[in-house]
Amino acid sequence: MTSARLRTGEVAALAGLNIQTLRYYERRGLLAEPIRSIGGHRLYPPDTVALLHLIKTAQRLGFTLDEVAEFLEAGRRRDPTPELRRRALDKIAEIDAKIADLTAIRGALTGVVDARCDSLTDCTHPDVPVGRTHR
Repeated sequence: MTSARLRTGEVAALAGLNIQTLRYYERRGLLAEPIRSIGGHRLYPPDTVALLHLIKTAQRLGFTLDEVAEFLEAGRRRDPTPELRRRALDKIAEIDAKIADLTAIRGALTGVVDARCDSLTDCTHPDVPVGRTHR
């Protein structure tokens, strides 16, 4: 029954994506190739919108499209995905490392601001290596 199916623009709008992203996900194998209407239009099942929301949520959580594809494939095979927990813990560790790096950068920049540096070559703040050689 094709009447319940959605055309490309409808799916993209409902999922909050552009059509190019939808087609990219298709090429990547994240979405099954849709059937075609007599006129050649792609026709997607309504659950495609929920799948796209799931993909975008996984990306917001820091998972790559390759990782998302692996999760989806495991789900299609109905394999349990106990490694999801491990991967989530790995993502948390990555995020913690990034936060530590960003905190260090923020600290260095705050020091530069506090030292009232006008240029990197004239900065006397110890976290600006160029500045230590020029004062």
